[in-house]
Amino acid sequence: MNRPDEQAKDTGRLTRTLAPRTRRIVYGEQGADEIRRELEPITTVDLAHIVMLVESGLLPGPAAARLITAVRGLRDSGFLELDGLPAPRGAYLMYEGYLSAELGTDVGGKLHTARSRNDIKATVTAMRLRRELAELYSQLMRQQGVLLARARAHADVAMPLYTHFQPAMPVSYGYYLAGIATALDRDLAALRHTVDELDRCPLGAGAVAGTDLPINPERTALLLGFTAPPLHATDAVAARDTVLRGLAVVASAAVTLSRLATDLQLWSTQEFGFVDFPERLVGGSSAMPQKRNAFLLEHVKAKAAVAVGAWTAAASAMKSTPFTNSIEVGTEAVAVVWPALAAVRDSILLGQVLVSGARPVAERMEARAKEGFVTATVVANRMVAQGVPFRTAHHVVGAAVRRAVEAGDTELTGLEWPDGLGAPLPSLAETVADLNRGGGPGECDKVVDALRGRLREHADWAAAHRTRLRAAGHHLDTEAQAVVTRYAGHGTGGTR
Repeated sequence: MNRPDEQAKDTGRLTRTLAPRTRRIVYGEQGADEIRRELEPITTVDLAHIVMLVESGLLPGPAAARLITAVRGLRDSGFLELDGLPAPRGAYLMYEGYLSAELGTDVGGKLHTARSRNDIKATVTAMRLRRELAELYSQLMRQQGVLLARARAHADVAMPLYTHFQPAMPVSYGYYLAGIATALDRDLAALRHTVDELDRCPLGAGAVAGTDLPINPERTALLLGFTAPPLHATDAVAARDTVLRGLAVVASAAVTLSRLATDLQLWSTQEFGFVDFPERLVGGSSAMPQKRNAFLLEHVKAKAAVAVGAWTAAASAMKSTPFTNSIEVGTEAVAVVWPALAAVRDSILLGQVLVSGARPVAERMEARAKEGFVTATVVANRMVAQGVPFRTAHHVVGAAVRRAVEAGDTELTGLEWPDGLGAPLPSLAETVADLNRGGGPGECDKVVDALRGRLREHADWAAAHRTRLRAAGHHLDTEAQAVVTRYAGHGTGGTR
């Protein structure tokens, strides 16, 4: 029998392999942690595949029992048995070679029946992507919950909203936060759709065109927590468009959070003084004793760039490649995904504590709203309600603002109503409350209630998704153990 390193080098067609430096570039450093991270999901796929092969009559029961026992043993030890073994063709084939060396080729050599590294890699990618996107979904829901809680708590804290960096309209701080929550709700819906798109298991697609062996892809799909087998074998191994969609969604959420962070950082400056952060959320300066920097917001802003850059890199790697299995698509494009998802997760975690910890300075917000004459549009609309053409009302109120500014006033005391009309000027609170059409701040409670309902729907979906995957994992463990229980000790496992 050949040693594992000899088997790894001799493929039948090839008798030599990559030189060590080239191998490190292609496969990376094959240390214990790297091997464990790579093989943990692969062995999950293997267990499902072994169960299916036995049921399909393609693998003798005793061989399957020995394989399952060996695979489980490796998993239990953290794959320590593989540490230090040569891996000239990567960790996966080193692992498969180890099984053949330990169990004999009549057993270990049958593990790869009716499949390819192509559909294995596509399956592992789909499993990891759905897990990480589901985790991001849960964290984004928590961010949504924090935003809505603060929106409810601060619905009456009036402040100016800015357009073109100039005071524009009166709103409330709670209403502003509800706007961020509204945008993130769409990201939650899109993320949910993306995870649902990962319902087909690529396993069974083989190298690129399925197989002529009588396998049951529906069975492996269900054992791995998917709902269906591949619809089209080439698509299953060639496409990673769901990766792009997932990246696009999380990048969108990160961009929204970066805009929130930009506003909070600006509003926390001494010049604005709208928002205050507790000391646990700020930092000082190594040189300037007076500094109190809301530096965590800069991390939130910057991490959006990682997601945007990852999407660009992944799309660029996939662009203009043949529609078949390829390294550019399946390996290089996917490699940038995981750091980007981690960056967005961190951005969301920071966003949770920053929104929770931020405290609006109501007096300062109210003062700036009055100084900015943000009630002017509502005042003009009061004239319109009495029959004054809007353009006329716009001119009259604009002239009054100009006179007030020239006089150093912060109130529209010199307002001259046309044609003898008149009405009391609304207070700031009244103005905010009266903006109750078109989704304005007067409808803040309605917005929050609607988003809370949506959040409950998101939570129900997340719970159902977790339950389904847990059930699939338990079912796989049960079915694998059933094979061991039935066939362990029945001959060598080399023949039926």
